[in-house]
Amino acid sequence: MQVQVLVSKRRKSVALLISSTLLLVALAACRHAPSPDVMATVNNKDILRSDLDKAYNTYKSAQGEAPQGPSPEQADIVRLNLLRQMIDDEILDQRAAKLNLAASDEDVNAKLTDLKAPYTQEEFDKQLKQQNLTLEDLKQRIRRKLTSDKLINKEIDSKVNISDADISNYYTTHKSEFNVIEPQYHLAWIVVTTGPTQPTGNLQNNKATSDADARKKIQTLRNRLTTGGEDFGNLAMNFSDDPNANSNAGDMGFIAETALQQRDPGTFAAIEKLKAGQVTDVLPVYGGAGPSQRAVGYAIYKLISREPAGQRELNNPSVQQTIRQGLRESHGQLLKAAYYEMLRDDAKVRNYFAEQILKQGAK
Repeated sequence: MQVQVLVSKRRKSVALLISSTLLLVALAACRHAPSPDVMATVNNKDILRSDLDKAYNTYKSAQGEAPQGPSPEQADIVRLNLLRQMIDDEILDQRAAKLNLAASDEDVNAKLTDLKAPYTQEEFDKQLKQQNLTLEDLKQRIRRKLTSDKLINKEIDSKVNISDADISNYYTTHKSEFNVIEPQYHLAWIVVTTGPTQPTGNLQNNKATSDADARKKIQTLRNRLTTGGEDFGNLAMNFSDDPNANSNAGDMGFIAETALQQRDPGTFAAIEKLKAGQVTDVLPVYGGAGPSQRAVGYAIYKLISREPAGQRELNNPSVQQTIRQGLRESHGQLLKAAYYEMLRDDAKVRNYFAEQILKQGAK
């Protein structure tokens, strides 16, 4: 009798174990087989096919019309890269939300008002249409940029400390870099181009649609500087088409006098008349060289300082500023790279689109 009871209990235990195992397998299957509309998950937050398709269409619009469309493989490579960026953006958004650093509606609306300032409502709507963006899409982009900036400022930028000793050590090691053989012009610029659409690096990521549109935009920006008293660097970051300078408030760095003359004598003549802090009138920007040179847009230049030839000493404020800025940027980039990797390590990410491509390729 006792043996039968033990056997019965054992059978029930085995049955329960099998049932539990089957349930776990079923749950695992559910986790591994999401909706076809889910391209990836970040800490169980879905990134949908519709969002990836929208990002891909925006990317295609930014590249302009191509005589021949991309192959399926090329298109999927672009989608994979875009999805990776969307995953990283979601990781940053979740981190910012955890730290209560998400941009507010007031922040977004204030930035939107600033972006719309150079345009009529009709022109602004046209810009959105050309980029396949709705107003809500743009607000989402603004919110993400502002949130990312707040997060990086708190987690990285606020912790970068460059000491006087760091500056002195750098100068001692790189003293020859500050021995200039001809006058140097420290410049910043705001440029509006009319060439083929490429990513601009500014928050709007748009281009003027015509030569007249470019001239009107740059003239409006100059008026905001001269009559509205707005900050040059802020306008450069928001509206200029130079991705290499926008993140640094339009700062072009130091340019040798000869190089500036060779680039464009007319521009050099206008800059040479400036005092530190002044800006030029609207000037054409040329591309190409020799007979093929042609106007590709318009710019306004700000003279930050003019440095004479010779050895610039460590006690020169511009030397210290240049070194401090360079050290902050290089150290900040290193910390950001490490910070992003740390966030990726901590996040639970599943890229179903990548898995699907590998699965299809193995057939």
